[in-house]
Amino acid sequence: MDSTEDFWDKGAPLVEFKNITVIRGGRPLLDSLSVTMQGGEHIAVLGPNGAGKTAFIRTITREYYPLVLNGSSSRIWGRDRWNVRELRSALGIVSNDLQFVFSRDLSGMEVIVSAFFDSVGLFLREATPEMIRKAEEIMEFLEISHLKERKMTEMSTGEARRFLIARALIHGPRALVLDEPTNSLDLHALHKFRSILRKIARSGTGIVLVTHNLQDIIPEISRVILMKSGRIIKDGPKETILTDETIGGLFGVPVRVRTDYGYYYATGY
Repeated sequence: MDSTEDFWDKGAPLVEFKNITVIRGGRPLLDSLSVTMQGGEHIAVLGPNGAGKTAFIRTITREYYPLVLNGSSSRIWGRDRWNVRELRSALGIVSNDLQFVFSRDLSGMEVIVSAFFDSVGLFLREATPEMIRKAEEIMEFLEISHLKERKMTEMSTGEARRFLIARALIHGPRALVLDEPTNSLDLHALHKFRSILRKIARSGTGIVLVTHNLQDIIPEISRVILMKSGRIIKDGPKETILTDETIGGLFGVPVRVRTDYGYYYATGY
């Protein structure tokens, strides 16, 4: 796959936020937040609903902009200014909003290939043989080639989500950003999704996983950031972050955190 590295400093951090504040509708969604994420890291951002996780992702993707304040800065791949289309090529982004946009009569192949045109579907555009080849390569990697002619409206939630991941990977980003990716997945779909996500992590693409479920955190993720009320309250190795006391305090319920085959689960609430 082609790389987008000519757009950014490949030695710079993926995210470098210093004391950023984001206000929407008169209320702060992010409050003096500071964090650095390196390219290639596998990170989970964990917190309850309303913690500011989605606002954090939308600030990374430049859907939201922080206030310009003394002592604050906001850089992605070392840059504080981006053409949004270039940024979307440098970051692979999968969200529930994106899934809603693509809930229409488009085939899986159309969803992937239309990423080359930054469009929803091909309309009168014609894909080149090279575009088709890349799409076929990614579909094989994600184990969805057999679904390429199926319409998105005829797929299960899990199947459709894998095509959105394929679309996000088409430009060869160094990081894949997933916002609450397992919403609406049943047990079988969750098992398949986690297996595919592990495969992506092992391929060298960094993972930034935003979730409120411990069970979404695949074994390859080594760092966990906890968010609450628009702030980062803890950040560190998952073994020291995912404890009974810390997770119970984050969600405001008594829990017991257990591990099973490299996955973490909260029980007892």
